Amino acid sequence: MQPDLLVTAPLPPFLYDPLKADYRCHDYYQSSHKPGLLAAEGARIRGLVQGGGTVTPTLLLDALPNLEIISVFGVGYDGVPVAYCKGRGIKVTNTPDVLTDDVADVALGLILMTGRGFARLNRFARAGEWEKRGPDLTTKLGGRKVGILGLGRIGKAIAQRVSAMGMKVAYTGRKPQEVPYEYVRDLKSLAAGVDFLVVACPGGEATRNIVDADVLAALGNKGTLINIARGSIVDEPALTRALEAGTIEGAGLDVFADEPHVPAKLLAMDNVVVLPHVGSATRETRQAMGDLCKANLDAYFAGKGVITLIPELV
Repeated sequence: MQPDLLVTAPLPPFLYDPLKADYRCHDYYQSSHKPGLLAAEGARIRGLVQGGGTVTPTLLLDALPNLEIISVFGVGYDGVPVAYCKGRGIKVTNTPDVLTDDVADVALGLILMTGRGFARLNRFARAGEWEKRGPDLTTKLGGRKVGILGLGRIGKAIAQRVSAMGMKVAYTGRKPQEVPYEYVRDLKSLAAGVDFLVVACPGGEATRNIVDADVLAALGNKGTLINIARGSIVDEPALTRALEAGTIEGAGLDVFADEPHVPAKLLAMDNVVVLPHVGSATRETRQAMGDLCKANLDAYFAGKGVITLIPELV
């Protein structure tokens, strides 16, 4: 008998179609009568599939008394109430590793687009300004310093890329690691000593708005903020004010506090590069994420455990 799954996010066909073939899928995301769906099927649901940015309230999980596993289609799981799941014995899995390189590439791209001004220069050439005058000079990236907030898999991949460009690397996190980079104990001190501050740590309540006005002031008017992690980590109004006031030089952003909404003030700024959360948005990586998301469910329901249990539940 096929296990019942609740789907709480829009899923691509390359994941949803295989899920439908092997499970009884109930589309909570698209349901026009969610309470009715839960009343009719809630007791049968054994698995839940959600996106990396999906917020799963405990009230929803309360309506699923036989839920055994949540499989997250994404590396981030800050929308999952992990302590609640631990208390109920619910397994939570995600899709780490498979998207590391793509996300690190986006961070490097944002450093190039902001530091060398490539996004602005593209607009300059397209607007015909080159016919009238030469472009402004930018700054050499080699020798400049990158500070990384969160030296996990993605943070290390970013460090490798910028090091290859001749940039210096420092980082902060819970504890120093055995890596060839400078460890800085606190975020404000890290920001004060770097040219680029790259946000690469997990989201969630523990990191909400930790890049605040004080950190941005420490980064200073020659510093640029790069965020490829979660919009919640940066105090977005404080960032906007810092950019308006010239407190920092610029920003390269792939994530925002209220996606897909990007504040109009950020969109209007010439010193800000915005991307529509494309860190893992390659065909190859999204397929690998889908494969791993389903593989965790397959392994669990086959009695083989799970493949990528989140660290808090190990």
